[in-house]
Amino acid sequence: MQLKTILNRVEPFKSFIYGKARWVEEAERKAIEVEVHARKNGRAICSGCGRRSPGYDRLPERRFEFVPLWGMAVFFVYAMRRVDCQSCGVTVERVPWAKGKSHLTTSYRWFLARWAKHLSWDEVACMFCTTWRNVFESVKHAVFWGVAHQDLDRIDAIGVDEIQWQRGQRYLTLVYQIEDGMKRLLWVAQERTEDSLRRFFMTLSEEARLSIRFVCSDMWKPYLNVIAEQLKQAVHVLDRFHIMKKINEGLDEVRRGEAARLKRDGYEEVLKHSRWCLLKRPENRTEKETVKLSELLQYNLQSVRGHLSREDFQRFWEYTSPTWAGKFLDQWCTRTMRSKIEPMKKIVKTLREHRDLILNWFRAKGTVSAGSVEGRSQISNAIEV
Repeated sequence: MQLKTILNRVEPFKSFIYGKARWVEEAERKAIEVEVHARKNGRAICSGCGRRSPGYDRLPERRFEFVPLWGMAVFFVYAMRRVDCQSCGVTVERVPWAKGKSHLTTSYRWFLARWAKHLSWDEVACMFCTTWRNVFESVKHAVFWGVAHQDLDRIDAIGVDEIQWQRGQRYLTLVYQIEDGMKRLLWVAQERTEDSLRRFFMTLSEEARLSIRFVCSDMWKPYLNVIAEQLKQAVHVLDRFHIMKKINEGLDEVRRGEAARLKRDGYEEVLKHSRWCLLKRPENRTEKETVKLSELLQYNLQSVRGHLSREDFQRFWEYTSPTWAGKFLDQWCTRTMRSKIEPMKKIVKTLREHRDLILNWFRAKGTVSAGSVEGRSQISNAIEV
């Protein structure tokens, strides 16, 4: 079976035919060049307006890289025509195997993008003897295609989060769809301002925006403002993940401050290497951390009292009624305020400020969670932007 027969089966083009194929010895690898010719009766298509127009002249030959065959690079060689379009003037024709000025065929870009789902971009570039930039451009092409063709008319629940990228206080705003059976990234915008989130809702139709029933977010004020403005009909949930994360941050602040005081005052440094035994759930502690915690429980330390308060709060999630959960929350906040542990008191003030949104967890019956959003955000953060 000839190479032209294979190409005509896997990559046929209307108004174009394959010509001669030849070997090319390159520095790093062997390659095959396949000539592409326009049919004699075919008129070129203007790349601006898409209309068929009369020819003007031809440009020098260009090479377009195709999917490798048996480990050998394959290039289409074609001299682009320029057309004399009545609307756009003299422009370069549109060809079906590539877009714009890209030297990669569309098929090859999709090929690299699919491999980039399974391997790092460097590994994909090394495996197929191409450059990191080509892999990046292929992934970018796939992402832009997905954004242009995504269906935003049937969204039931969304999650809003941010990730820090590069150095300094630079953030990206991320919006995910977080329904069962449909978890995907819908929006990325620079910064974590009201405008960066509001622009997402501008991309939705009025019907799509009103169809959103649940939304999860953290306690970042600009996000809360936009969600209250745009999704008045939705149940806004500050879910378990973000609330426990806030409490853990307060507990860790207590531990750091108390450890520094013990060291400064010359006492035994009992809190050394105690971070994770205080923060982890019982089922996640190692044997060594469990022993360390049992030793700490013998001391009357603020860190220990804060840990016990955090463990007591876990009972909050066992309720099913928003009313009874609200009573427990109020009682817990009162007890914690009386503990006179300043970082924990700050947490109480935050929880009281967002009391209604926290109780929405029970009104939503736990059907949506931003934990999956946070996990995907951490994956996004691991990717070099």
